[in-house]
Amino acid sequence: MSEIMLQQTPVSRVAPIWELWVQRWPVPSAMAASSQAEVLRAWGKLGYPRRALRLHECAGVLAAEHGDVVPTDVEVLLGLPGIGAYTARAVACFAYGQRVPVVDTNVRRVVARAVHGSAEAGNPSTTRDLADVAALLPRDRARAAQYSAALMELGATVCTARNPKCSICPLTTCAWVAAGRPAYDGPARTVQKFAGTDRQVRGRLMDVLRESSSPVERARLDVVWLQDPAQRDRALDSLLVDGLVEQTENGLFALAGEVSADSR
Repeated sequence: MSEIMLQQTPVSRVAPIWELWVQRWPVPSAMAASSQAEVLRAWGKLGYPRRALRLHECAGVLAAEHGDVVPTDVEVLLGLPGIGAYTARAVACFAYGQRVPVVDTNVRRVVARAVHGSAEAGNPSTTRDLADVAALLPRDRARAAQYSAALMELGATVCTARNPKCSICPLTTCAWVAAGRPAYDGPARTVQKFAGTDRQVRGRLMDVLRESSSPVERARLDVVWLQDPAQRDRALDSLLVDGLVEQTENGLFALAGEVSADSR
């Protein structure tokens, strides 16, 4: 749950929501018994709400096929709804102490500097990044899990993107420092903006539906983004296609799973 919530979302935003979710749904079957609408409403403003639907779907599979227990094996984890390469390995490593490479932005930066002598890692490559980290892991399983956590923490607190604290770094050798800390000269990193994007419009539409206890008229959605009706329509259509929003036969809109058979 926490790993999925933390995808592209800072800990400060995730922590209070995660605590509420753990209390409300301590086991997968508890979440599976809730509706999609309940889960989407509890997701609040974390963003990328499809993650909430995948968590709900994943909970159903865990309850029905895995005895309400999250698997330990990476390949089995990868077969669960919404679980990708990073999340599967993070769960296997941090929850179960498996010897598997776990690669996030912070780890990629540490490896880029310490091993390859580059100020930044550039754009990600799952195959290359996993191979880089796998080559560094200690053979001992317990030490490997600790090492993975340490790499991540090192990148988050010491080997930071801006103003790295090289003077207190515990690494005795670093190719980047040895080379004189050269500036990054690789391809520009892609940066996602938010203001004015379809993501922002989708979020505002979802806010209206989360705050309503019943299906709403189209007019209540239209007023959230008057500056570009075409963009608003596109955003609403994408929410319908993604299964986050449903429409009744009489043209009202609601969160997924909230439209009863009678209202249709």
